[in-house]
Amino acid sequence: MKLRPKTYVIAALITLIAIVILQNTESVDTRILFFTISMPRALLLFVAGLIGAFAGMSFAAFLRRDKDSDKI
Repeated sequence: MKLRPKTYVIAALITLIAIVILQNTESVDTRILFFTISMPRALLLFVAGLIGAFAGMSFAAFLRRDKDSDKI
């Protein structure tokens, strides 16, 4: 089975993200509004990435839905 170039790019990005997260294992204090949470920096990076991915997908879905409603 021949893999497409897109598969290689995704694999490389996942590998780079994993390396960055694994190199940042020390604990940091994070202030969120009135709370201070102590967590590993790797977890903070992972959570921030998930929030960013969710926000990006939500925005794209909103734009797609808005464009589809104009066709009706």
